[in-house]
Amino acid sequence: MQKRQIELVVISDVHLGTYGCKANELVNYLESIKPEILVLNGDIIDMWQFSKRYFPESHMRVVKSITSMLSNGTTVYYVTGNHDEMLRKFKGFQLSNFKIVNKLVLPLTTGNAWIFHGDVFDRTMKHSKWVAKLGGKGYDLLIHMNTLINWISLKLGKGRISLSKKVKDSVKGVSNFVNWFEETASEIAIENEFKYVVCGHIHQPKIKTIKGVKGGEVTYLNSGDWVENMTALEYHNSSWSLFDYQKHQLVVDYDALISKISLNEALNYDVLIKEVINLN
Repeated sequence: MQKRQIELVVISDVHLGTYGCKANELVNYLESIKPEILVLNGDIIDMWQFSKRYFPESHMRVVKSITSMLSNGTTVYYVTGNHDEMLRKFKGFQLSNFKIVNKLVLPLTTGNAWIFHGDVFDRTMKHSKWVAKLGGKGYDLLIHMNTLINWISLKLGKGRISLSKKVKDSVKGVSNFVNWFEETASEIAIENEFKYVVCGHIHQPKIKTIKGVKGGEVTYLNSGDWVENMTALEYHNSSWSLFDYQKHQLVVDYDALISKISLNEALNYDVLIKEVINLN
């Protein structure tokens, strides 16, 4: 397969080391591109939930794909997030074309891009980190349950559903927080005369223009995640675009795979994870 040449790619919220991580899909995507710059915008490795018992081959292949890019000349910036905050003590570390940073400003042909994870705006992270960590455990459990429920739904001839999205949509104030997050990041970017502000953290892929309260405007971008949305930001030929894995030919038909699994296997999380989530 011929790789697409891209100037800049931004991915975030991969959460390697958790059951929800769509590692195989991410490997397929990474193997299809050849970026000049790759920005890993936080929560790439989930150190909150990391366990020696669970880091499968597919997750290691993500790491190998990134190191392969490094060896082929791609500059890789690792922007730290909250789930990989342990790396913040290594801010400024550089080895050849690999760099660890807490935030990043890239001078693009169309203007400066201010890139950071975004957890600095999360009040839960700032004041009640234990609540956020507990939420992460619950989110992982929902991913477990979701696979079983999708097995039942597909057996009944119905489509897939996302429990985590339904929970998010039902929680009062989530949409208000997302709007506040986007507007706060954008206002600060406008004050500092950035053309673009690029975030992750909230798992909401988006590209939109936001006008400032006191005038001015900025393009707000969010790379989404590789747990549910499977999205990335791409900048090429002076233009941004949002890559949606599920809308491209790289997609594997996981619905068909799930529907072939027996009920006993569906009830056995270990088998289910091996056969579906980490299918090679």
